[in-house]
Amino acid sequence: MRLLVALESTGQMSGAASHLAITQPAASRLMAELERIAGAPLYTRHAKGVSLTLAGKLLAEKAHAILRQLNDAKDEIGELVEGVRGQVRIGAVTGPALEIVLPALREMRIAYPEIEISVDVETSDKLAASLLSRELDFYIGRLPERFDGRAVRMRRIGPEPVAFIARPDHPLMRKKQVTIAQCLPFDWVMQPTGGLMRREVETYLLENGYPIPQRILGTASLLLTLAIVSETNAVAPVARSVGEFHARGNALGGNIGLLDIKDPIAVSPYSFVLPAEAELSPAAARVFSALEQKTIHLKP
Repeated sequence: MRLLVALESTGQMSGAASHLAITQPAASRLMAELERIAGAPLYTRHAKGVSLTLAGKLLAEKAHAILRQLNDAKDEIGELVEGVRGQVRIGAVTGPALEIVLPALREMRIAYPEIEISVDVETSDKLAASLLSRELDFYIGRLPERFDGRAVRMRRIGPEPVAFIARPDHPLMRKKQVTIAQCLPFDWVMQPTGGLMRREVETYLLENGYPIPQRILGTASLLLTLAIVSETNAVAPVARSVGEFHARGNALGGNIGLLDIKDPIAVSPYSFVLPAEAELSPAAARVFSALEQKTIHLKP
């Protein structure tokens, strides 16, 4: 193909051969082989050199396009190897998704726009299942109960502090500091029974002599949680990073405030969770490194 393109450009067999750094007899043999493969004459000789036939011009046009695609593929392969192009699939529980993944994504979209990143925000049990089925390259979360730890490797990040959110004009918002006991009479919005955040909060309550709230709405939907809290007197324990994000004046669903809880709660530490055997692709390794940098200030 390169010889045919060079022959079209130079109109000389010797010139085309020189362009490819081969001898003229070798170029003639290559063209004879190409004519055999094409099943038609591709060029004619004349006093000033050679001219491509209609079949030769058609094939040269296709050769131009194929060579351009091959050059593009070479560049793209180089970018894949260097980790500046590719698809990366990551997962995160809600708190780290806002505190770690979101700021890293802002920077990655500017520095490496050819890396296509998809983010699945779910509970750890669902993320672990997706990791095992190779739907994720890695995730930020926890190892679910009854999960075979031999299937993964982990890098600890740190504990996840809990905040209580309520609407800005909630009766408890008028207090400088709020105790857990003062929150108990109100409706609570938490994960469904068995969710890690709910288990951790309920364990904290029981271990510190508090009863479980009488009225709990169980939902895994953060959107529904925010809607209920912003429209009623309900309170909700959420990851502090989630509460702080939505308590900003310009945040989505901004009718949210943070209660100043006297005795803070923290759920169990979360980690990077990766497959035990599989190595990250260059692009995934680059994204992982960017996320890891965002965790430095979180570690004790």
